[in-house]
Amino acid sequence: MSNAMQAITTNLAPSPVGPYNQAVLVNEWLYCSGQIALDSSNGEMIGEGNIEQETRQVLKNLLAVLSEAGANSRNVVKTTIYLVDLNDFNQVNKIYSEFFSDGVSPARACVEVSGLPKKAKVEIDCVAFLG
Repeated sequence: MSNAMQAITTNLAPSPVGPYNQAVLVNEWLYCSGQIALDSSNGEMIGEGNIEQETRQVLKNLLAVLSEAGANSRNVVKTTIYLVDLNDFNQVNKIYSEFFSDGVSPARACVEVSGLPKKAKVEIDCVAFLG
């Protein structure tokens, strides 16, 4: 069994702003970096602080990275949600459930953080199994 790592990148999700990849594929496991609500076409934040609009864009970006690797939301086994304000949990959860309603819902953690890049209100990362 090979342990080769492969970087996964797509123009349909924002380019990394540092020394990391949108995702890394190792054998049948895909590790997706956290996504915030950046528009991939211009690098601008979506939603102007509206948590629902930000969450939809975050998940759209995450699904674009998954798709580039040949995966979809049903392949996701674990997510982590980072919120600047845990009071946004119910709104984020409602939209999140629209994206992860088929099959087995992923394991998940949700934490409140003191800040996120670009003054985002939400960031989500994930791990997916492609086997």
